[in-house]
Amino acid sequence: MTATTRPLDGAIALVTGAASGIGHAIAHRFAADGATVIAADIDDTGLARLHEQIGAAVHPVHCDVTSEAEVEAACAVAAGLGGLDIAVANAGRGAFAPVVDHPLDEWRAIMDLCVTGVFLTVKHSALVMRDGGSVITIASLNGTQPSAGMSAYCTAKAGVMMFTKVAAMELGSRGIRVNAIAPGLVQTNATGAFWMVPGVVEEFVDNTTLGRFAQPADIAAAAAYLAGPDSSFVSGTVLAVDG
Repeated sequence: MTATTRPLDGAIALVTGAASGIGHAIAHRFAADGATVIAADIDDTGLARLHEQIGAAVHPVHCDVTSEAEVEAACAVAAGLGGLDIAVANAGRGAFAPVVDHPLDEWRAIMDLCVTGVFLTVKHSALVMRDGGSVITIASLNGTQPSAGMSAYCTAKAGVMMFTKVAAMELGSRGIRVNAIAPGLVQTNATGAFWMVPGVVEEFVDNTTLGRFAQPADIAAAAAYLAGPDSSFVSGTVLAVDG
């Protein structure tokens, strides 16, 4: 690698949930590392802001990842650019409710976004991905660590972890690597409610070895590693980025 070569020069990447939070940071990191980024989200205003920040390296695409037609259309943009090299299935959200009070429609909405959305993103990304590419899913520490009141989110993220391993088995013959990142507590707009509850953030920090919570850039750095050549023999793994 020369001084002027960047790790992802020439790569085409899809990032879902790119308008804010972790996805926003990953889009910035990939673009800085040389990739062209198809930034997918339902937040058109956030996508426009991302495009203003990064410029021509970003192709904003309105995409609800629970819609197969919209995911397929986002991946068609990549196909038009020559095919995908990297896909990050990041879009997701959580909800808080005790099991006995959890509304069924909310449970289904979390499963649809966090599990089915990942499935659709990986499915259609793989169909337009060049051999030797990298697929990254965003799981969570809560995929292995239960948290009261977060049954839907914990269950969904555990599902993402297992789905990642199965996809790695199936796509490995094409040299496509599939890995998950499992963040701990990350400070984003989506997790802002945790800072409103006394003691929650402090308890999390007390249980980390590094004595802090994460920033989106911490997760983006892990994604850059899994997307790039330094992880060429890493597949089917869950990379904890939880301090």
